[in-house]
Amino acid sequence: MDYPIDYGYRMPPEWSPHTRCWMAWPCHEATFPDLFAARNAYAEVARAIARFEPVTMIANPEHIADAKMRCGDRVELLALEIDDSWTRDTGPTYLVDGRGSLGGVDWPFNNYGELDPDYENDKLLARRMLERSGGRRFEAPIILEGGAIHTDGQGTLLTTENVVLNPNRNPGLTKADAEEVFHAHLGSERVIWLDKALDVDSTDGHVDNLACFVRPGVVAALVAEDPADSHYAPLRENLKRLRHAKDASGRPLEIIEISQPDRKEHKGVRVCASYINFYIANGGIVLPVFDDPADRPAIEALERAFPDRVVVPVPGIDIVRSEGCIHCITQQEPQP
Repeated sequence: MDYPIDYGYRMPPEWSPHTRCWMAWPCHEATFPDLFAARNAYAEVARAIARFEPVTMIANPEHIADAKMRCGDRVELLALEIDDSWTRDTGPTYLVDGRGSLGGVDWPFNNYGELDPDYENDKLLARRMLERSGGRRFEAPIILEGGAIHTDGQGTLLTTENVVLNPNRNPGLTKADAEEVFHAHLGSERVIWLDKALDVDSTDGHVDNLACFVRPGVVAALVAEDPADSHYAPLRENLKRLRHAKDASGRPLEIIEISQPDRKEHKGVRVCASYINFYIANGGIVLPVFDDPADRPAIEALERAFPDRVVVPVPGIDIVRSEGCIHCITQQEPQP
């Protein structure tokens, strides 16, 4: 097997310059409680990102006209067969080599632990995106989704035990095994392991709801203020792990605490509403908001964290009802 690190490829940080953003048009009716509302929400995210960088929206051929009408002329449409609409998880994890070449890791996909055994088109999506991007494809030996990992671009990786080591993806995999894969395929040198934390998360605990780097040495982390909230203790545990961690350069981490919104439900079931699930664009931050008192503090925290970018709030509730949010539905293609 070819290893990206042997060819000088590494996973860049999400704030590095992008060539484009990839998205996929909502199509799977079982995923979206209100498909009409979800399509409007995806279109609003696409238009917001298109203010800062090109956006390519993948859609099933029969949905191209509808997507074009809702997204407008600034969003490019690409007809490809897809099963669902989470490019962070089914697209490639893009890599660069620092010499002008683009690559990508193609993680095997089993729909979050075989929640559904199909999704044959989504299993091919990373390959198809890399063909269109002109990037070198590297097959990975473990099942993973892109929302499960986040990097500072300097050798430090954030992830969660509940996804990577879950028997529904990688039975028998150890932390040491996983770290060896991350080092060889992403160029990581140190992995910081977090806990699932949120009650209802069909991904088993993607890190993009929990914590992310905003620059080397600085992490934004979700916290809960109410000790009676079931999220309070596990999010405190994550905070503890981050406070005791050091990055690949040996530095302790500076942590920006961002309080979660009040409990949000759909049909009596809590949804994973998180301000960490945002997209970093060229010159912008596209941030989910929830018509909540915590919206404004989250906006202000990210304005301070990214003083060189414009924070654009976009309603997130019609996306989180489908158990994902803005980071989950986007995948940046870095400039090589």
